[in-house]
Amino acid sequence: MASVASKTVYDIFQSMEYGASASTTATAARTWLEQHSQSLGLFVDGGFVRPVDRQTLRVTDSTGESHNSCSMICICAKEEDVSACGVSASAGFKAWSELSAHRRAKVLLRLANTLQRYSQCMSELCVLSECPCSSSALVRLAHYYAGWAQLRDTLMPNWTPRGVVAIVVSADCQFYSIWLKVLPALAMGNAVIVVPGVKMAAPALLLAQVFMEAGLPAGVLNVVTGDCALVARVAQSIHTSYLTFCGSKQDGELLAKQLAGWGVPTSLSLSVSAVCPFIIFESADIDSAVDGVIEAAFKKNKDWQWVLCVQESMWDSVVGRLKLRMTGMKCVPLASEAHRSLVETAVQQAVQQGATLIQSCPPPSTGGLYPPTVLCGLAPPCSAVTTPPPGPLLPLLSFRSVVEGVTLGNHSPHGQAASIWTEDLTLALETARSLKVGSVWVNSHSVTDPSLPQSGRRDSGNCTNGGKEGLYQFLCPSLTPRMPRSTPRSLDYSAFGTAASTFMVPEGFDPSSVPRSCSQFIGGKLCKADSGCIRVVSSPGGAVLAYCADGGRKDIRNAVEAALKVQPGWLRKSSAARAQSLYALADSLDKRRRDMAASIQAQTGISMDEANEEVELSISRLSDWAARCDKQSGVVPPLPQTGSAFLIPEALGVVGIVLPDTRPLLCLVSLLGAAVAMGNAVIMVPSEKHPLPAIDFIQILQVSDIPGGVVSIITGGRDQLTQALANHSEIQAIWYWGSVEGCQFLQYTCCSPLKRMWLHCEEEVDEEGGRYWTHPSPSFEEEMWREAVVWKSVWIPTA
Repeated sequence: MASVASKTVYDIFQSMEYGASASTTATAARTWLEQHSQSLGLFVDGGFVRPVDRQTLRVTDSTGESHNSCSMICICAKEEDVSACGVSASAGFKAWSELSAHRRAKVLLRLANTLQRYSQCMSELCVLSECPCSSSALVRLAHYYAGWAQLRDTLMPNWTPRGVVAIVVSADCQFYSIWLKVLPALAMGNAVIVVPGVKMAAPALLLAQVFMEAGLPAGVLNVVTGDCALVARVAQSIHTSYLTFCGSKQDGELLAKQLAGWGVPTSLSLSVSAVCPFIIFESADIDSAVDGVIEAAFKKNKDWQWVLCVQESMWDSVVGRLKLRMTGMKCVPLASEAHRSLVETAVQQAVQQGATLIQSCPPPSTGGLYPPTVLCGLAPPCSAVTTPPPGPLLPLLSFRSVVEGVTLGNHSPHGQAASIWTEDLTLALETARSLKVGSVWVNSHSVTDPSLPQSGRRDSGNCTNGGKEGLYQFLCPSLTPRMPRSTPRSLDYSAFGTAASTFMVPEGFDPSSVPRSCSQFIGGKLCKADSGCIRVVSSPGGAVLAYCADGGRKDIRNAVEAALKVQPGWLRKSSAARAQSLYALADSLDKRRRDMAASIQAQTGISMDEANEEVELSISRLSDWAARCDKQSGVVPPLPQTGSAFLIPEALGVVGIVLPDTRPLLCLVSLLGAAVAMGNAVIMVPSEKHPLPAIDFIQILQVSDIPGGVVSIITGGRDQLTQALANHSEIQAIWYWGSVEGCQFLQYTCCSPLKRMWLHCEEEVDEEGGRYWTHPSPSFEEEMWREAVVWKSVWIPTA
């Protein structure tokens, strides 16, 4: 503030106001830009290129002006630039992946040293680009992932790099987000194509220069800039093996739909504008908590929107301190004039709904500025709470009990992070366990370190960044077939899976011998399909073996309702108790091995010896997952700062599984065991071609001690049931083995509501009849386990 210099130290500590920010001339950044003539080209094949006759974009700040009178111009890449970039990345990947782990680690270590020379320029460029980032945090990232590059072959021996990874980061993200994806991708041996937002182009290109000087082979890191259409062109390139995106939910949904059917695995980190709870309990240090919420909610650059939840007994104290701390605070710059209109509309609606305002100063009449504003007394369903506009708004809610506080914390559709303030460690840990978010900070906020991952829940994404867990998005199991590249099919998404099933009497039907009728398994009970329809189960020779239920959307809804009732109780059981249930299930399967082998042989036509082998493998696989129940646990990583933190693998919730045609019993128990062992509930759709083994397995589930509703088995048309699973908002993940069209439909549909997906085309299964299942690599079982969990990091500072 202007008057700070005339105040004494005592006066400043009494008011706890912020001092004036240090001014910067950005000399190093301007010098670097002048070397490039203020025209930022592309970085392809180890050097800067400036293709002629390209459309350009002028980089401006939030007011629409050039950054601090420093004109920066980005080139819009064309199709030929993307093609050249892909060819360069493919060649770079071959050279980079063939290097030893030690040589890749040396490059990343040199990067840390080179970055220290460029730290001033990097910091100034980030400030000019309105995405400030600490150079020390980037150096820490480089050192951390250099260690993982050294240890990849030792600690992850059965995993291979994906190939060419496209990393897309929107302009409203922090620059740290690029590094958090680029460095682990390179450490695992991939080549990278970075597509930054326009404002982030300058620091991204400087990043490429730093890598080049550190000795990264040409083509391993490429940077292309351009308009919105560029992202789709890069992702659809035949050279791209994987795409990961960081940005807003709207942009992520649009990108996912554009890539549906191209066969490019995609992960989304949708942290921008995520709504996160800031919970203050009555046992908190109020002064520290209020200071923390002011810093978190009203700093100039932030990724998340905070909602302040205060225990009712502390309401007056918190409101009073907020008024004191906000006195004299300056207006906060908004991203644009349009955001100003959104903020004003949200404030007007909140006032109409009974909210009272706390503002640091009156709002200016015009311009992209708005004062820090607290909206007191809102109800949780208000739009200013669920979907607040980007700006310095802080909704303030109250709660009475701890349970009500946790409920408020989980009210948001996002699941990015939460901040808990209390001096009661037991309360803090219990609350951290109950919140459905990826990161929890106790008596702190926005603390990051690469050793602990950031994992989004629900609308915050399906991607994990950071830590060892974040490395696996850039790796594939060595022997697992990958989804083939393809072009999108002509598909009517609204009509997919809506064709009505028809019952047909098979040729040669003998009315004197009526096959048995089989029910499906929902909520621990046998039941018919809600539609009343049935399907024919035939042998390979065409003989009718049985009639099974033809399930549909209503059956899926019933199964989800049953799962939601029992899954929390199943999760609360100890891992040892879940292990005993799976051991008992394996024992029951062992006692009925002859019946199950006969069912497999009749359905698939394989020999009895092969059927017995599949049953034996199924018993062993269930026992494997039972053994893993109490062996897979979280970690407590060492931190470079004071305090403690731990990482917890948690269940996803309700998982929908569409099973393949190959090895019908073995694949069922393999996937069931992986999901249930970690505390999930599953809704399984057996093979449409070979459902009989799954139907007979229901009898084994009936006598098991697994609670009814944890496992449901619904028979019917694969497309119809896939469509029902995809459109149910309470299903958190879908594991799918099926057609190319089914994969395309799920990629298009499961971005809203967002689900975690594990997709496989039936063409992946080899001709030997499912060696993929009978002789899996160790990494395949680890992949199944990782697909069944989501990670939560909890930070507990000690100083």
